[in-house]
Amino acid sequence: MRVRSVLEAKGRQVVTVRPDDTLTTALVLLAENRVGAVVVTTTHHEVVGIMSERDIVSALARHGVRCLSENVSTHMSTQVRSCTEDSTCDELALLMTTERFRHVPVMNGSELVGIISIGDVVKVRLNELEKDRHDLLEYVNAR
Repeated sequence: MRVRSVLEAKGRQVVTVRPDDTLTTALVLLAENRVGAVVVTTTHHEVVGIMSERDIVSALARHGVRCLSENVSTHMSTQVRSCTEDSTCDELALLMTTERFRHVPVMNGSELVGIISIGDVVKVRLNELEKDRHDLLEYVNAR
């Protein structure tokens, strides 16, 4: 399945923060939106990083609670791997597993158009397996 289909089903909303927002701001957005990562964008909507729950936990472990008043840019992941709407979920599953991250921004050129999580990829795979199971049962029962 292609990322475009996943976005059509789940929506294209992406929660973003600015590099000069605080970690507390990022935490609040994560909690309010029940997401595991926020994309860090400039005022011109350029993607410059990603801030995940894991990034915040690492910052807290290294610097203590004082880091909560520091800028997102200080602790965000700057090596952002993205995909396009034409990418496949199989490609993303391999990328996420190999690189050990759980969120991939979806880009159309330089425009942020969505985000895919490992949960989205797993859901697609489970649906595919269920369809295969259903098709096999129909085949066996038709004999």
